[in-house]
Amino acid sequence: MRAAVVDVGSNSIKLLVADRRADGSLAEIRSQTLEVRISAGIGSDRPSLSPEGMQRGVAAIANLAREARGLGADRFSAVATSAVRDASNGAEFRDRVIAASGLDIRILTGIEEANLIGKGLTTDPALAGLRDFCVFDLGGGSLECLSFEARAVSRAASLPLGCVRLTERFVADPAAPVGEAAVREIREYVRSTLLDSQFPFPVPPGVAVVGTGGTLTTIQAMSAAVQGLPLERVDPLIGAAHLGELLAAVGPLDLAARRKIPGLPAARADVFPAALATLAALADLGGIRAFHHSFHNLRWGLAAELLV
Repeated sequence: MRAAVVDVGSNSIKLLVADRRADGSLAEIRSQTLEVRISAGIGSDRPSLSPEGMQRGVAAIANLAREARGLGADRFSAVATSAVRDASNGAEFRDRVIAASGLDIRILTGIEEANLIGKGLTTDPALAGLRDFCVFDLGGGSLECLSFEARAVSRAASLPLGCVRLTERFVADPAAPVGEAAVREIREYVRSTLLDSQFPFPVPPGVAVVGTGGTLTTIQAMSAAVQGLPLERVDPLIGAAHLGELLAAVGPLDLAARRKIPGLPAARADVFPAALATLAALADLGGIRAFHHSFHNLRWGLAAELLV
């Protein structure tokens, strides 16, 4: 059996093709990320997917489906998260995807998304020794928060704190430097939303904190570029202090300059300052000193479901 998972996020559309080994673990055959940004307008009171965004998304999904079939995948799962579930025309987008690719997209609720991220984290060999821990997954549309006890999800929350959403709401001109006032507004909004969520803060002493999502992967890619290392060999611990250092370095730059930073994808350069401000606010409120980065999130949880 070979599984293929297509994850339609607010900022990117991702593919994972995986097999299950004889020992029960999952083996990645192919992983790919396309920076498509279907979510323009997600920060508005009544978000909807633009015709251009839907067209880009449908084309990307169809291409990834063809690639997965060419690799011999015989089990498929396609899911959409915050951008599609919040959009007034999300059902129309789903119908277009079915017609173009043959894949029926499952539009996840926030809690379904959070729990599948948790399931994916349990497939990461590097986290096998953790029993009680917290997980935070920052995407373009939402922030998923999970608490684990004895490797099972005990609490989950999905919050509208994605970096695309907050950039649209608080950054007047993403092409210009992001000033201190905008950063302060983002941090205050994140803090108040987290406090209203009833998710437990600060994180209890001794509880490990795992971080996933495109922003943390980008931070690791930037470190890899500086060190001249493959991404997989970068230290998985990302210190909270490093988030503030990066924000102080990239916030004063305009978009053209940010797009030249090694390891920072050009398509993410406009939302990267808001993402850093969000994670920094989360770390401050949670008393988090470092995030243990993992690549095993939503797609891995879906692959584990398919390969039973």
